[in-house]
Amino acid sequence: MSTSTTSARRPPVAGLRRLQGLRRRRVAAPRPVAPVAPSAGKAAASWGPVRRGAQLVLGLLGYTWSMAMLLHAGQGGTPWDVLHQGVVRATGLGFGTVVAVTSVLVLLAWVPLRQRPGIGTVANVVVISLAVGPCLAAMAWLVPDPGPVAGVALALGGIVLNGVATAAYIGVRLAPGPRDGLMTGLVQRTGWSVRLVKTGIEVSVVLVGVLLGGTFGWATVAYAFGVGPVVQATVRWRWLVPVGLTGEAARPGRRRESLPGSVERRGVERRGVERRGREVARALDTIAREHREP
Repeated sequence: MSTSTTSARRPPVAGLRRLQGLRRRRVAAPRPVAPVAPSAGKAAASWGPVRRGAQLVLGLLGYTWSMAMLLHAGQGGTPWDVLHQGVVRATGLGFGTVVAVTSVLVLLAWVPLRQRPGIGTVANVVVISLAVGPCLAAMAWLVPDPGPVAGVALALGGIVLNGVATAAYIGVRLAPGPRDGLMTGLVQRTGWSVRLVKTGIEVSVVLVGVLLGGTFGWATVAYAFGVGPVVQATVRWRWLVPVGLTGEAARPGRRRESLPGSVERRGVERRGVERRGREVARALDTIAREHREP
């Protein structure tokens, strides 16, 4: 074999080194995946039954006290309390009795919506129905005749306390109250937005309550627009609501666990890279043998 032919058949030294580098290169192992954060229910359950039960009851008592503050202020109650107050004035029944009967009727509406009550649902009905009467009596004893300034202070304080108490008792993840379950059930069954369903329900109960003699005022409107931001701000208190109201939010820069399909695709890609590496290695061996031939 002539020298010119052998020289033409030899690959450049730089190219040969690159091929040898490909042969020595190893396929990188997949990066470790961060463990999945516990679900909302499991994270709340890690508190233990005593902590969850205590926060549920205290949250419902705080909610009841906020109802009494708004009602006693005389500036307008929550939308549902406008209805309760109207039924009380029209029938002469006690406020707690009206709340209990209304809650049972709302729970009956859960049946076609396929909603399931839980411990929190039952506790909501029992605690609020039994505690609202004593809370109203205590408020009347503490502030017998609230003037304009005291009425405004009671109304604003009631809105803030209502938002904090709502986040507290919902954050333990023991099922929603009857009225919240009605809203979520309608959203699931109709596909309408939460804002549309919530607004429709509250406007309807306010209209019926006003027709029956309930008090509608600026505090009712302030509650409708103000309680949401209060709840949203309270959700950030992890000692009170550890996983938020709908589950733990993803933290910036945190890598989530890949889905099973992604893991499968990653395995296919790795096998493909290994196969191409073996093909390059065989080609490199062939070139090396030809390079050693005289």
